[in-house]
Amino acid sequence: MTVGLITLTATRADRLDKVIVALLPTLSRSAAQRLIAQGRVQVDDVARDADYRVQPGQTITVNLPAPLPEVPQAEPIALDILYEDESVIVINKPAGIVVHPAPGNLSGTVVNAVLSYAPEVQTVGDAHRPGIVHRLDKETSGLLLIARHEVALHALQSQFKARAIQKTYLALCVGHVFPERGVIDRPIARDPGSRRRMAVVPGGREAVTEYGVTEVFVLGSETGPRYSLVRAHPLTGRTHQLRVHFASIGYPIVGDALYGLRRDELTRRLKPRHMLHASELAFVSPASRREVKLHAPLPVDMRRVLEELSPLSLRDQ
Repeated sequence: MTVGLITLTATRADRLDKVIVALLPTLSRSAAQRLIAQGRVQVDDVARDADYRVQPGQTITVNLPAPLPEVPQAEPIALDILYEDESVIVINKPAGIVVHPAPGNLSGTVVNAVLSYAPEVQTVGDAHRPGIVHRLDKETSGLLLIARHEVALHALQSQFKARAIQKTYLALCVGHVFPERGVIDRPIARDPGSRRRMAVVPGGREAVTEYGVTEVFVLGSETGPRYSLVRAHPLTGRTHQLRVHFASIGYPIVGDALYGLRRDELTRRLKPRHMLHASELAFVSPASRREVKLHAPLPVDMRRVLEELSPLSLRDQ
């Protein structure tokens, strides 16, 4: 199939994913849904969900990526496993490692490592990202959940859909985040001006984040720049959700080169990766049917960045 931008004209009224499959029969419906979720499909220049009802005559543009050359191969890469049973594996992912192979990162990923440790994962779910229940960005560290068999994958996906899986992240944000507790409810879609970025876009997919500031810091003297350590609970799972949401309210995550609204002093001085860590995870194991609660401590690089800061007392804030 041709790689790149393809322009189609809808000939019938139906769901977007079904219309794409009808016009591009070499694509499976799951592949069409994946392209839509990745922001590679637009209807009349607007990103839409898979269940959007297309009307005859509307223009659909599909940006087809180059296919991966082969299914992922097992590689003997060490994993920091915090929990496992017959149905799941939970690892503490270090920053700098990609979750699954993609163009530009065809090896050295979490999936390659998992296939070496648990070969049975090879047949679970998508052939190019077997066992993956949810993802973390390359530079995000912390807890990642992997399914060992198909039944477990569907059970965990159902928990995510029902918002029954609880995820907590720690983020170091630029500025004194205010209000210190709140909910960010802003829809997210592919940035119309840059395919690398996501953005708050009217009509985008629902995205909701609860957050609370745990501590406020200062860099240097008492009049120096402020920073906030924030506990964030994403109630939805949009691409780059926390990074986009905190940037959208004026408090980007330290070190975020893609969404940083300004180059803050701490980022200029230390040049860290974006300071985001998936610290807590709670889910029901499909094997035991009991709740599993896990915690991943702050990684060394985030602790070192925090050591450059001084905590502010309540009266100083």
